[in-house]
Amino acid sequence: MNDQSHHCEDILATLADYLEGDLPENLCAELESHLRSCENCRVVVDTTSKTIYLYQNVGREVSVPDGARARLFQCLKLDDFILPGK
Repeated sequence: MNDQSHHCEDILATLADYLEGDLPENLCAELESHLRSCENCRVVVDTTSKTIYLYQNVGREVSVPDGARARLFQCLKLDDFILPGK
């Protein structure tokens, strides 16, 4: 493992605290500095943040069209998890 990937692991280990606003100011500044130079970590943080937002604010209001769930599970090869009638 190179130094950059080790640093990424350290940074991402604090992700939950960062997104919840519980990360100490000095660590928050370090994480944000790292994000400016590391596209991979930036993608992880952005995706996680958007997923949380969608779950908290949109997910409960969106209905899945008939058959969409089954098609998705088939594409993901999760057919065994499809409940009858869904």
